[in-house]
Amino acid sequence: MNEQNKNKQLLKILIGAAWIDGIIQTEERDYLKQMAQRHGLSEDDDLKDLLSELKPVQPHQCYQWLEEYLGDNPSRNDYQKLLETLSALVYSDGDIQMQEAQLLTKLQLLDPAQDSPQSAFDKILKTIQKVYKKAVDQKI
Repeated sequence: MNEQNKNKQLLKILIGAAWIDGIIQTEERDYLKQMAQRHGLSEDDDLKDLLSELKPVQPHQCYQWLEEYLGDNPSRNDYQKLLETLSALVYSDGDIQMQEAQLLTKLQLLDPAQDSPQSAFDKILKTIQKVYKKAVDQKI
């Protein structure tokens, strides 16, 4: 994904996060418009529709965009950029709603610097599967 597409995806996540509590606050709106201008995306048709606030973004859509942005193996840089911009948006209105806190908590669980016991287990299991497959292939 090129830098422009990453920035567009990031802005979509931020718009979804602003909607996650059901309403976009004035400070959140200002922050979103500032981010769109900073990244040269204020004239992007998809983002203009989302920024118009005519149709709210549902929480499941925000989480889907989040997973698409990070993928299976997010880089530390992509994760950090997302965490910083999302935190700035959430804290911009000085009031953190429960849904926003849940989103930040989910994001922290996706931190590539911290392997959960389950992901460590999955990596070990995949390694064992590769070794086993290689051994079976050599016998055939």
